[in-house]
Amino acid sequence: MGFDTLGLDSSLLDNLKRLGYNAPTPVQSEAIPAALAGGDLLVSSQTGSGKTAAFVLPGLERLRTPSTRAGMGPRMLVLAPTRELAMQVQKAIHGYCSGQKLLTACLVGGVPFGLQLAQVRKPVDIVIATPGRLMDHLNRRSTDLARVELLVLDEADRMLDMGFQEELDAILARAPKERQTLLFSATLAGVVGQLAGRVTRNPKRVEIRRKEETQPDIVQHALLADDAAHKGRMLDSLLRETDVEQALVFTSMKRTAAELTVSLVGKGFSAGSLHGDMNQKERTRTLNRLREGRMRVLVATDVAARGIDVPGINLVVNYDAPRMAEDYVHRIGRTGRAGRAGIAVTFLGREDRHLVRQIERFTGNKVSLMEIPGLEPRSRIHDAAPKWRKKAPRPTTRHRR
Repeated sequence: MGFDTLGLDSSLLDNLKRLGYNAPTPVQSEAIPAALAGGDLLVSSQTGSGKTAAFVLPGLERLRTPSTRAGMGPRMLVLAPTRELAMQVQKAIHGYCSGQKLLTACLVGGVPFGLQLAQVRKPVDIVIATPGRLMDHLNRRSTDLARVELLVLDEADRMLDMGFQEELDAILARAPKERQTLLFSATLAGVVGQLAGRVTRNPKRVEIRRKEETQPDIVQHALLADDAAHKGRMLDSLLRETDVEQALVFTSMKRTAAELTVSLVGKGFSAGSLHGDMNQKERTRTLNRLREGRMRVLVATDVAARGIDVPGINLVVNYDAPRMAEDYVHRIGRTGRAGRAGIAVTFLGREDRHLVRQIERFTGNKVSLMEIPGLEPRSRIHDAAPKWRKKAPRPTTRHRR
């Protein structure tokens, strides 16, 4: 099946061909025709499944028809949990809609408010926004949602995890009741299902399960940590003794990320941090250094690291253990990308040791308990945990066939 069977206009098909899109992914094959039919849609798919095109392409097709609603606000509204993801969506839209005269605005934190005002004071077609910054504009009446025909909630589970429930409710209350709503999430259960029940009407469900053969090649280890000082010594050993191209280190707090980065730089590593207190210019500069290979170690919080896609990352270290198995999957998914292999290492404190079994049940993969010679923990779960080899095997960069 090709894109020409999904009901898209020839101009969109030409752009897809120019961008090198040969065939739709499973989520695109199911979601695009359903969205073009005009009904509400609930989509469960993982990061990297092609979901952005699954909602952008039907939206662009819809915007080919002139609006019948008066106003200056957007006809299509995309809500995303983080600045990086919102900016990625805007970039994708610009690629897909080449030749289609549409105005877009990206409303995110860390960018001067005045620059965004200049964008939304025009009759904009598409707004991509984080919930908090959109609420700032709505409260200041610099934009409104009276013209919204299509509302997209991208990574709804992450927005709820980040505490955006109140902002989402306020935004949805201001959007027209007569609209099409597309909700994308890694899961449609729990609080996401409750949200879906409130914001959609008779939605079609599309659930794409990750196939075994498409799972990334990631070797997963856990190391027991006595305290912060022990973590620091183990991290230093991993970065020096394993064959690391680039490493991504996750912390649970912004302060820890900043302090750990200073420590790593002091030890001679080319390191930087990414956290929520940084403005957009700082974040963009940091990510560019990483993508260009001028930074070997990035220390980041969960929220800040959302959307990072750098093939050179072959080691992920959970310096602070994740709260849930779902967060673990997101974190380690930053390595083992584009057909490459990677290593994921999680430091476990006494209070975190139950996570190993939770992660194994959730992912169906084995997490091996290891020890670094000379840095063994004072207290152990097992007396004979395998030793971490001084030179861990270099993850292969050979692409799979």
